[in-house]
Amino acid sequence: MLTLLTHEEALSLIESVIKQSEAEGVFVSLGASESALSRFSENQISQNINKTNFTLNITSYFGKRSACVSTTELDPEAITQTLRRSETLALVAPEDPEWVSLLEPQDYDPRLPAFDLMTAELSPLERGEKVKLMCDLCRQAGVEGSGTLSSNVGLQAVGNSLGLRGYYCTTDANFSITARVNTGSSWSSHSAWGIEQLPIATTTEKVIERALASRNPQEIKPGVYPVVFDAAAFAELLSWVIWNLDARAADEGRSFMSRIDEEGKPAGNRLGEALFSPLVQVSRDPGHPLLQSGTFFEDGLSNSYLEIIRDGIPQNLSYSRYWAQEQGKQPTGGMFPMVMKGSDQSLSDLIAQTERGILVSRAWYVRYVNPRTLEVTGMTRDGTFWIEDGKIAYPIKNLRFNQRLPEMLRDVDGLTSIQRFGSRVVPGVRVKAFNFSSVTDSV
Repeated sequence: MLTLLTHEEALSLIESVIKQSEAEGVFVSLGASESALSRFSENQISQNINKTNFTLNITSYFGKRSACVSTTELDPEAITQTLRRSETLALVAPEDPEWVSLLEPQDYDPRLPAFDLMTAELSPLERGEKVKLMCDLCRQAGVEGSGTLSSNVGLQAVGNSLGLRGYYCTTDANFSITARVNTGSSWSSHSAWGIEQLPIATTTEKVIERALASRNPQEIKPGVYPVVFDAAAFAELLSWVIWNLDARAADEGRSFMSRIDEEGKPAGNRLGEALFSPLVQVSRDPGHPLLQSGTFFEDGLSNSYLEIIRDGIPQNLSYSRYWAQEQGKQPTGGMFPMVMKGSDQSLSDLIAQTERGILVSRAWYVRYVNPRTLEVTGMTRDGTFWIEDGKIAYPIKNLRFNQRLPEMLRDVDGLTSIQRFGSRVVPGVRVKAFNFSSVTDSV
């Protein structure tokens, strides 16, 4: 049974806090969620969790001084105490050198974010039946299955003393599965705004098939190879590029998007340069049919459509409110949810078009090597294969990679259809050259 605050209740609560405020300005944000998760391992459910969360954040302002205090209680007295504490702390806080004024009222997209009642009211029994399906398929195939299945309903509401108000409520569902058998393993995950949209059976069957095929891997010599990335693996790597499209880092010379002059000093950014393959088309698109997510960010800024990369050319960087103020720009908010356009091809089509190369199912433990060039390191995992003459020839041992991700996007020459992974909608891709530095013992 849903117990989250309604639209009227949430905004009424925010209104009451604002009316009680004795500060020069006040910002209030409210977040609440009801989530459920089932874990399974060795082909049986091992854990069931149900959680209800509520957090009220109150930020009081006196000039350029501010303080934020939070509470997890709905009791009026606790909320009043939280408000008074934020005011007390704000009065003694140091002035913020990067102060920005309260956000003016925003025009949010009129669309309603996706809300699926079946997902919101999914019972433990119904969730267990879906987990049982995955476990039964794994057991019948002779592999050990493990993973998670979760559902969530959440709301976000904001308001301030200048008249800003916003509210939305959404649902989402996620699952992941790993299949292991002897020396073979495979993994995949998917997300959707409704539980019935998750391709649980077909994904489980695919993961089982790949786990069986990945047994007894052979070792190949590290080097630079063409690579076909499954969509889940590519989602992990593309995210690093989008995270690093920050305007301030670029303007201050700390990013691959920085333009450097002959004296080695920052000279602006590289917007408008053809940095990537023309196939790379990325946008922030919360209204995409696979997402239909919230209409604003936690700070109240509008989360609307924003073109990020067109025909391989960066079109926009992420501007915080402070850096936008400094540079005379409009603040953008974050770059997620992220959507990259795909094609009508399948992963099998990309493999068939590859004479020699590597199929990567998962990019694991990705970390910075050099933030300035966006070189990262990480490992393949859960099913890595050698491609020969347009076919999967045999499984190979996992490899560590050291790769500059802007160069990876420059070398994209094939796309599949898109899939959703959390707040990312991406295709699988083929890359002409990708650098593997060593063999690893990862499974």
